[in-house]
Amino acid sequence: MNTSAPAPAHHLAQLNIATLRAPLDDPSMKDFTDALDPINALADASPGFVWRFIEDGEKDATNLRPFGEDLLLNFSVWEGVDALWNFAYRTEHLDFLRRRREWFEHMREAYMVLWWIPSGTIPTVEEAKRRLDLLRANGPTPEAFDLRTPFPAPTHHDQHA
Repeated sequence: MNTSAPAPAHHLAQLNIATLRAPLDDPSMKDFTDALDPINALADASPGFVWRFIEDGEKDATNLRPFGEDLLLNFSVWEGVDALWNFAYRTEHLDFLRRRREWFEHMREAYMVLWWIPSGTIPTVEEAKRRLDLLRANGPTPEAFDLRTPFPAPTHHDQHA
């Protein structure tokens, strides 16, 4: 008898953006930039991690600025909300989250968005922008939500936005 669980039909896409307080080569950003490789490696090795957006030939996406020159992005896919939560709040990543105001400006509007995608697909930056705009315009919905107000993965009866 096969006791393994079936593969999930959906994965969780995650985008967050942050406005830099200083250029990445500024001495005030050293702790942040020094942590990029180890924290990215921790994410990559975390249970439930699926994918993260990186620049071709690079280890991260810090040179890519599709949201604006001063905006960094973190864009990834996870097996589900619990996997993302556990990485963000139950690993060394939390230490850097707590220090985010040292490196990034406070953003008044939503800067993180989550949404469900069919397993095996990779979301685009354009879709991520659209989902963030949806969250900002409508608040949390099944099409665009945050960790405070998560929505369950769609069932096969649900329509995908």
